[in-house]
Amino acid sequence: MAADDSPGLKSLEALIGGSLPENLSKLSSTCLAIPANKDFHFLCNFDEFKLRIDEISGTSQCVLETIGGFCGKPMRYSGDDAYDWLVNLNDEVLQRIDLDLEDTMKKETDPVHGKAKVSFHIATIKKPQEEYKILVNNANVPFEHVWLEKKENNLGFIHPLEKLSVMDFVDKDISEMKPVEPLSLEGIPFTLVEEINDLKDLAAKLSSVDEFAVDLEHNQYRSFQGLTCLMQISTRTEDYIVDTFKLWDHIGTYLRDIFKDPKKKKVMHGADRDIIWLQRDFGIYVCNLFDTGQASRVLKLERKSLEFLLKHYCGVAANKQWVIIQPLLTFLLKHTLTLRSTSIILIACRYQNADWRIRPLPDVMTRYAREDTHYLLYIYDVMRVDLHTVAKEDEKPDSPLVEVYKRSYDVCMQLYEKELLTENSYLHINGVQAANFNAVQLAIVAGLCEWRDRIARADDESTGYVLPNKTLLEIAKEMPINVGKLRRLLKSKLPYIERNVDAVISVIRRSMQNAAAFEPVVQSLKTWHPGTVFENNIESTVEETCTEAVVASSLSSKKFLQVENDIGGVRTTVLYGSGKCGCFGGTKRWFWSFAFKEEVWK
Repeated sequence: MAADDSPGLKSLEALIGGSLPENLSKLSSTCLAIPANKDFHFLCNFDEFKLRIDEISGTSQCVLETIGGFCGKPMRYSGDDAYDWLVNLNDEVLQRIDLDLEDTMKKETDPVHGKAKVSFHIATIKKPQEEYKILVNNANVPFEHVWLEKKENNLGFIHPLEKLSVMDFVDKDISEMKPVEPLSLEGIPFTLVEEINDLKDLAAKLSSVDEFAVDLEHNQYRSFQGLTCLMQISTRTEDYIVDTFKLWDHIGTYLRDIFKDPKKKKVMHGADRDIIWLQRDFGIYVCNLFDTGQASRVLKLERKSLEFLLKHYCGVAANKQWVIIQPLLTFLLKHTLTLRSTSIILIACRYQNADWRIRPLPDVMTRYAREDTHYLLYIYDVMRVDLHTVAKEDEKPDSPLVEVYKRSYDVCMQLYEKELLTENSYLHINGVQAANFNAVQLAIVAGLCEWRDRIARADDESTGYVLPNKTLLEIAKEMPINVGKLRRLLKSKLPYIERNVDAVISVIRRSMQNAAAFEPVVQSLKTWHPGTVFENNIESTVEETCTEAVVASSLSSKKFLQVENDIGGVRTTVLYGSGKCGCFGGTKRWFWSFAFKEEVWK
């Protein structure tokens, strides 16, 4: 049934005193401000803080009990039982809202615009890679930037920006500039670019302007490296949406030089991922970027989202649609709080997490996509004025503006890297280092990691779609050696497991026979203590016999684990740790590694 028709959700909204989406937004923002670990326990010594936390705990408990009652799963309050209850309840809610497209279109409507809502994932959509014959190279080899020159040592590529300076892009005479008010969405022409002739016209238009705004919509769940679904572009007078599926092989041909042109300003918001998606899918490299996300950080705005900027600068309430993507999260466990109950947050998102593969594009999604770029040039104008004002007040001529361009320059300098499977990739899986697995279980993790990677590359699916991390770790923990036990273990239907159940059992049995090879890794995990590691300017201080290392640099600290292997007489030392990898095809991977053999970095 539709989520809006649910008595359980209506009673939940009554309990929390208003609109569920509105409260979710407030809750998500508030959670970020709650201290954790030692800071939290210290502040609990103060009655005013402790009283407020007790109030939050009581409200959270009521909300949890209401959701549990809605799903017919009474709440559990302690330890692993609480965590398992949350996970199972999460699965239950997800199953209830996993509607197919036809059911969704019939039953759910946007309360503001009266248009159909869409799901986070629509299982009935035919894969664009197949329908539009989009060729991808998922081979387990590094990505080749064929549109860039190689460096003399062949160990890298030369980005067009390397021949340019940040100061080439910094605006002059800001004091004389007046922001250009944007017209309404209905007040300017809109073109859906689906044909080559339309793309030629767009390229001609962009060739005649000095600045334009850009955004991308992306899908990661049903492809191995990810897939750009739409490209939105706005000038001062027109909005465009490019159907990238229909024009996949032509976008780079017509737009590559325009995006590279250092004389044309490209305005984007939070462009870190968009930059590498453009490189990966279309061989497009951006020069002369103003990132409004970076500007919001330099200006120290209250919030950094585009939604906030639209409201703050334009008075526009973005077209929101809340899609529950992970209803229940262990807020208590995440923040190591000692409250009466396990608190949770409902993680919601705007249309950016909808399934942008859908064709034809519903009107409400078209509107949302246009909003992402329609107002961006005006925001760019106002932000430049604000940055100039800050510079005058601080008596530092234009330094904040220069800082924004430096940060935007660095964003553009990223180069896409394909995610590669290595012999130690299984240690990158979130949760495996804390699972306290024995050698047999760890061997199963490694075997299943390799199996799903091979399947995902061959069928162009995400590894999470083939075999989610949580399920992979559950299988490794329980070690099922027959089909019946494996089926009983699975809490939801996974198409690739169903189709390959015998092969999965074979992988498990074969992995168990190879368990002895994983004993050194198990010992390393047991003796692991958080160290400090930094991302750039790396200098190794590793001792030959130690199980920890400190790698020093000037950037933010990370946690890491050192694992030593002896394979074929060659000793390999690998450091694993937590940190966001921004170059893995847009995937949110929170583990990285550095590897060196015989104490020499690769």
